[in-house]
Amino acid sequence: MNEQSPDRTEGDINLSECRRKWQDRTLNEQTRDLLFRDEQVFLRQSLSTPCLTVLEACNGSYLQDLQGKQYLDFHGNSAHQVGYGHPKVLEAVEEEMHRLSFCPRRFTNLPAIELAEKLVDLAPGDLSKLLLCPAGTVANGIALKLARLCTGRFKTISFWDAFHGASLDAISIGGEALFRNNMGPLLPGCIQIPAPGSHAMGEEPLGWEEVLSYTEFVMKREGDVAAFIAEPLRCTTVEIPPVPFWKGMRELCDRHDALLIFDEIPICLGRTGYWFTCEHYGVVPDILCIGKGLGGGVLPLAATLVRDGLDQGAAQAIGHYTHEKSTLGCAAALAALHVIEDQQLVERSRIKGKEILSRLQEFAESQNGVVEARGLGLMIGVEMATADVAERVLYSCLEHGLSFKISGGTTLTLTPPLTISDEEIEKAISILCTSIIKTLESDYAS
Repeated sequence: MNEQSPDRTEGDINLSECRRKWQDRTLNEQTRDLLFRDEQVFLRQSLSTPCLTVLEACNGSYLQDLQGKQYLDFHGNSAHQVGYGHPKVLEAVEEEMHRLSFCPRRFTNLPAIELAEKLVDLAPGDLSKLLLCPAGTVANGIALKLARLCTGRFKTISFWDAFHGASLDAISIGGEALFRNNMGPLLPGCIQIPAPGSHAMGEEPLGWEEVLSYTEFVMKREGDVAAFIAEPLRCTTVEIPPVPFWKGMRELCDRHDALLIFDEIPICLGRTGYWFTCEHYGVVPDILCIGKGLGGGVLPLAATLVRDGLDQGAAQAIGHYTHEKSTLGCAAALAALHVIEDQQLVERSRIKGKEILSRLQEFAESQNGVVEARGLGLMIGVEMATADVAERVLYSCLEHGLSFKISGGTTLTLTPPLTISDEEIEKAISILCTSIIKTLESDYAS
């Protein structure tokens, strides 16, 4: 994969010339005024403020801005597995809002219990205990605390360029300079290694066997690693390690008494054609963190699932968050899980993902400016040859009503709702391929 500057690791650049030109062509006075007001009160930061435009509605696979323009949303922050405003999710939240709008700590409630039971029933292997929390970053924080508590160690191994959240503990194990730079001392003992496919050692991408060998070297050298934490596949750039890699990592962790933590926050609940992506690898982690789509695209909710043997914190506050057992969040999550089951969205993700990927791979082979298309389920990446081309393709697609994310500077990351219709798939592929062709043609013409 092409190496990119740190400011392009996680998403598209919100201060680029491409964005300015798109806004000049697209936005009316009312939208500009609201964006100005937004920028006056929100702290500016990379990837968000200043914002792209102003939204006023969402439904199914679509976002709608203040000017009435609709966008097929293949971004959704990976939180819209069941689409936007699913009636069963909204109904469940509304009913619970009128029954038990909030549950203080020291108490529990039926939606929380039923959700926990459902999640451990769906989870692979012996992941039979969990904690709920209001954000994926927090779920990873809980996992780190448990790893320290249960092993008596504090060191972790993770990948450079990985993203595990934006809090200080999460960026300590994360590897993106965009989040780590200028943050001063981070958590001690956080060891980063290059991921399979990276170009850390030269022109040739690192093989998975080399990464396993290096990981074992680090574990032996350190001698007291608490955990290895990673996404089973890299969500943003859709890097998919081969099955033997994670089987080998599972064996390594067992051999060196380190916990294996999988961060599936953006890729869980059917996104990759499995309830949990680790099922693709036939590997069960010691700790599994999930989130984003768990809240049904309506409310924030995440969970840290662990094997029973790690239930060792009875005298320790591990989570203890105000909205830990949110009745509304749990109601939304339960409804979303039932929708995924009832509409067989996990299987649909696998089938439709293969169909879309096959078409995009065939298209990529016909275009010199497209490096490759890769994916698993409805988690698909189309890698362009340069960051400049990728960015111009994005704004061309936005102009024609398709939204997605750029990752690593060159990867068009496509994550549609699992509920997306065949007609919407056709529309999205048409917009994407036409925009790529026109962008590449304009390059050749110039």
